[in-house]
Amino acid sequence: MKKEFVVIGLGRFGGSIVNELVHQGADVMAIDKFAERVNEFSQIATQAVMADTTDETVLKQLGIRNFDHVIVAIGDDIQSSILTTLMLKEIGVQKITVKAQNDYHEKVLRKIGADHVVHPERDMGIRIANNMMSNNVLDYLELSDEHSIMEIKANHLLAGHSIIDLDIRVRYGINIVAIKRGNEINVSPSPDEPIHEGDILIVIGADVDINRFEKKMFN
Repeated sequence: MKKEFVVIGLGRFGGSIVNELVHQGADVMAIDKFAERVNEFSQIATQAVMADTTDETVLKQLGIRNFDHVIVAIGDDIQSSILTTLMLKEIGVQKITVKAQNDYHEKVLRKIGADHVVHPERDMGIRIANNMMSNNVLDYLELSDEHSIMEIKANHLLAGHSIIDLDIRVRYGINIVAIKRGNEINVSPSPDEPIHEGDILIVIGADVDINRFEKKMFN
């Protein structure tokens, strides 16, 4: 059975979510208060609707509480974002993800019951900065204020050694959770798995420990 999503706000962020969800085979109701944006997605989304999502009656009429997941991707209108999230909680939506403009906005969203809050601009800035600071860090995902997952490209210093040889968990407090080699990915590699130069190591741990490992092995 297809998963069913609602995306509210069809700017660049919301629009990209609609496109990707549809691409992955989901049913998507796309909602915006501007007719031109709704028209743009009328041939893409399962259903495209022009509506004021701060109106509880409208949300009930659209049957939004029956969807698996609602994403509030409203852009600069923080008040509408907060009111929409509040209305969604009031009508009983089970899972709500909301785009936040700043930390204050996030605090309010969490207090009123948002299940997940994202900062796409901030997060992308962090990822780009990490990639610029190191030629070896290929990607970055923040898990919390202090923990992350990183993709690190193995160099000649790591090549030929196994995970147990490097003793990364004990020495640095981080874990290699997967190794990407070409088009293949080895999830939960064994301790005696040899590392090749050019392998992509997917590591998880505290930011300070990952940075310590990177500085030791790549500088």
